[in-house]
Amino acid sequence: MIKLRLIRFGARKKPSYRIVAIDSQRARQSRTLDTLGYYNPRTEPLEFKIDLDKVDYWLKKGAQPSETVNSLINRAVKGRKSTQDSKS
Repeated sequence: MIKLRLIRFGARKKPSYRIVAIDSQRARQSRTLDTLGYYNPRTEPLEFKIDLDKVDYWLKKGAQPSETVNSLINRAVKGRKSTQDSKS
């Protein structure tokens, strides 16, 4: 089964995360299938970027997002809708 989850990187006590598609049987830091974006929880407001086209592709293939990745996807979708509404 494929999971959409976070992989930690960055310096000690300064974590940043990559949002990746990975086989659920693999270890957290192992080789990934695809990188979908990044997430930096240490900034205010939270800094993250997600390629929603890649997310849609992996979800259609049956990938399951983790709780954190799912909440980030929902924020990104809401952000995209609000920017489209303001342009109209």
